[in-house]
Amino acid sequence: MNICLRICVLAPVAALSALLVACGGKGEGPATAASAPAAAAAVPAVSAPQGTASGSRGGGPVSVTTAVAKQRDFDVLLESIGSVTPLASVDVKPQINSVVTSVRVQEGQFVRAGQVLLTLDARPDETNVAKLRAQLARDEALLADAQRQLARARDLLAKNFVSQGGVDTSQTQVEAQLAAVAADRAALDAALVSLSYTTVKAPGAGRLGAVNVYPGTSVQANQTTLLTITQLDPINVSFNLPQRNLGVALQGLKSGGASVQARLPDDKTAVSGKLLFVDNTVDAATGTVKVRARFANRDAKLWPGAFVKVSFVADTLKGAVVIPTSAVIQSTRGAIVYLADQGKAVLKPVTVLATQGEEVAVTGVAAGDKVVLEGRQNLRPDVALVERAPQAKAGARPASAPAS
Repeated sequence: MNICLRICVLAPVAALSALLVACGGKGEGPATAASAPAAAAAVPAVSAPQGTASGSRGGGPVSVTTAVAKQRDFDVLLESIGSVTPLASVDVKPQINSVVTSVRVQEGQFVRAGQVLLTLDARPDETNVAKLRAQLARDEALLADAQRQLARARDLLAKNFVSQGGVDTSQTQVEAQLAAVAADRAALDAALVSLSYTTVKAPGAGRLGAVNVYPGTSVQANQTTLLTITQLDPINVSFNLPQRNLGVALQGLKSGGASVQARLPDDKTAVSGKLLFVDNTVDAATGTVKVRARFANRDAKLWPGAFVKVSFVADTLKGAVVIPTSAVIQSTRGAIVYLADQGKAVLKPVTVLATQGEEVAVTGVAAGDKVVLEGRQNLRPDVALVERAPQAKAGARPASAPAS
């Protein structure tokens, strides 16, 4: 029994030994052992250059562009969007019921005050005027006769041929005829006024809109709109300012009208005008106050209803330090800038006083300091810098440049 147990235990061991001997006999064991050190040596050979490149990239200087801070007077502008409004826009309507006989103007024409625009049928009014003139002439003749009778009665009274009652009667007739003549003249004047309504004239200078009537059109008094005249020169621009700027607007109004600039969206040149009006209430819904400025508009550059960008000088900061707006970084601790000082980046906290377009007035930076523009997002304090020329804002990539 013991012999059998030993044979069973030793048999696997002998088989395993035979297998190892057979494998070793093929020569594969030494080759595997020799390849292990080579594989181990290959790992540092790849990782070493990567670590060296990363360290060089982190410690090298950062390429930036800079601008010099300047000291000068800085105008603080208030800006808003306004709309052009005419001083007057009049709908011309007839004052009598009539029919249009002729139109003397064309659509879009500029007219002067008092210019004839169109005429209406005047025959009924002309007939009425003629009738009243005839009646006036008749009453004037009766008045002359009454005055002669009064003069004759006074002569007879002096000779005691008539009584005083006869003279008084003649005097009454004269006075009655005087009243009749006065009434005739008043009626004639009224008829002449009605006749003048048949000729429609421009109430003021301006530009005509659409003409809504033609010869033969029947019109009704104070209802039918014949045409519209809009005054273009001068012209107003209305806009809103926040409540916090109310004091500035009132100060500009008291000083004789602050200079206001208006510019159309597609125009680079601005039109100058004067501050004219500040409303007496603040809109509770928007917190703004209505403001109006007046502009000369001889060339009709500003058109009613157009939107314009309005700006005027609210204050002037004397001797302010001015830097480009793009140099300011908004951080969690406030506004900061990076200065280029002796080839290193220096962090400076700043206080923004006013911003105007691409420039900003700040404190915390001295005139002559170089502020970093491009590349500031890669900076940390004391990082080495390399200044370069600013790149062009717009430009195409050369055709020979390799594709990335």
